[in-house]
Amino acid sequence: MGRIEEKLESMGIVLPPPLELPSANRTSAVLAGSMLYVSGHGAQLLDDDSCARWGKVDVDITEEQAYDTARALGIKMIATVRHHIGDLDRVQRVVKILGMINAHPDFERQNKVLNGASDLFYEVFGPEIGCHARSSVGVDGLVGRQPVEIEGIFQIAL
Repeated sequence: MGRIEEKLESMGIVLPPPLELPSANRTSAVLAGSMLYVSGHGAQLLDDDSCARWGKVDVDITEEQAYDTARALGIKMIATVRHHIGDLDRVQRVVKILGMINAHPDFERQNKVLNGASDLFYEVFGPEIGCHARSSVGVDGLVGRQPVEIEGIFQIAL
């Protein structure tokens, strides 16, 4: 068991199955050189019923519930990364994440929601690898009324 797998275990995190997309015309991640581009992970495809899988932030669900959903999506992304590269110790850097937050037009704390994933990556991979660039944007809607969708770019040791 590698260092990152041990860290996940010590945190009590069991990785779910990786993201499986419903169509053959796309994949959950693409490795181009040393960069792994991870497709959007949306709440609708989560296996975890303990977090919000649908709803508009600040209307149907709270900011705290959306944070928990972003964290669950981060865990699902780690599972997808492991599926594509085999060993999580090969992750050299979480380069960037983009969070799309389905929220009321007056909601201005998309960054607080996305902290659910950012905090997780920082804790799991440590400050040297887990600290990343990011963007958090509010959107008027997501497929299936999902509250959050996150995509990411990871640098991988070849």
